[in-house]
Amino acid sequence: MAMARSGLQSALRKVARSSASNKNFSSSSHHGDEYEMAKWEKITYLGIATCTVLAIYNLSKGHPHHEDPPPYPYLHIRNKEFPWGPDGLFEKKHKGH
Repeated sequence: MAMARSGLQSALRKVARSSASNKNFSSSSHHGDEYEMAKWEKITYLGIATCTVLAIYNLSKGHPHHEDPPPYPYLHIRNKEFPWGPDGLFEKKHKGH
């Protein structure tokens, strides 16, 4: 068993050494890699320009304004005065109070 394991390990080392000598380093230029990088750079810039144009168009259109709902009497029922006065805590104070 130990012999088989050592034989397997030595075979793996030989394969690793032979593939290490065939490695392509970053200093070697590859036309495919440069082409892919340039392609994706162009796609990125085109995407940024498209998104910017669409955002400007959507924001410049505006939006529809709807009518205010009718003032239903049950929306502001106050049975008792608030401790801070007749108005709500975050409402504007009336000048007459």
